[in-house]
Amino acid sequence: MAKTEERITDLESVKRYLEKKGEESAPTVDNELPQEFLGHLVVRGLRLDLIEPGRIVFSMKIPPNLLNSSNCLHGGAITTLVDLVGATAVPTAGFSWSSGVSVEINVSCLDAAYVDEEIEIDGRVLRVGKTIAVISVELRKKKTGQIFAQGRHTKYIPFISKM
Repeated sequence: MAKTEERITDLESVKRYLEKKGEESAPTVDNELPQEFLGHLVVRGLRLDLIEPGRIVFSMKIPPNLLNSSNCLHGGAITTLVDLVGATAVPTAGFSWSSGVSVEINVSCLDAAYVDEEIEIDGRVLRVGKTIAVISVELRKKKTGQIFAQGRHTKYIPFISKM
C-alpha cells in the first residue's frame, strides 16, 4: 500500500511542477511557427562538403540552441538531421527531389557531441527500389572520425507513371 501512496505523491509532485512551469511567463507558440520550422532551426550552419552519386556529406559546428539538458546534441536534432540528410541523399542517386514521405527513421546514439564541436553528417543511399529508398546516415566527430550516432531512414518514393 505504501508504494501506491508513494507513486500518487510522485505523480502529484510532477503535476504541480508542470502546472508551475505552465504558469511562468514563458512565450507560447500557438501554432504560429512557419512550415518546416524545425528543419530550418536544425540545418542552420550546415555546410555541404561532398556530393557524389548516392552519397552526400555535410558538416556543422554544434550551436547552443541544439543542446539538451545534459549540454550535448539533442536526440531530436540528431533525428532531424538523419531525416533531412537522408532525404537529400536520394536525389544524389538520380531520383526525384520529391522523394515522398518517411516510412521509418531509427537512430542509435553511441556517444555525446557537445557545443562548438565540428561534426560530419554522411548520408549514403543503400538501395532504391520501385517505391522504397533506404538510406544510412552517420554522424561523426570531425576531429576524430568517431561515429557518435547512426541512423537508418526508409522513404516511400511515389511511383511516377511514364504514360
